[in-house]
Amino acid sequence: MSQAIPIDAIPSQALTIREYSDELAAAFHDINAEWISSMFRLEATDLEVLENPRRFIIEPGGVILFVEAAGLGVIGTCALQKTGERSFELTKMGVRTSVRGLKAGEFLLAAVIERARELGAELLYLLTNSRCAAAVHLYEKLGFQHDAQIMARFGARYERCNVAMRYRGFSSSP
Repeated sequence: MSQAIPIDAIPSQALTIREYSDELAAAFHDINAEWISSMFRLEATDLEVLENPRRFIIEPGGVILFVEAAGLGVIGTCALQKTGERSFELTKMGVRTSVRGLKAGEFLLAAVIERARELGAELLYLLTNSRCAAAVHLYEKLGFQHDAQIMARFGARYERCNVAMRYRGFSSSP
């Protein structure tokens, strides 16, 4: 019988990034459904992507990454959904509620930004809600800024969206 590992006993070096595989599709769904349902309702666009990540994220040229903690397995995930030739939406980022405090979200977000850079992204943006204050703070900390143009262009995708941000580390096309 395995014993639970206290979160503060897990050093950040014990976090690793994993690439998407079909075996991890259920984790992608469950982690995101958990956080979305805790604050909002799952919208049709959420269900479409969560139930078909290969079709809606991977096949069109996007990426899904996972963060794994030693002894705990996969604890978080985030996707880059291709929305144009060199533009990506950072989407479906979630970390299991039971392990918050490990800085897994920050570790994962940094890896996703680096992957967007490797993919040649000129525009990296995200859509969220002000109720996700900790996430908005994390996005700001890692280089995202609030952007009215992103809101006008993409914000209608989700009913819950009232915050749109652009990563300022890339050049972007209008």
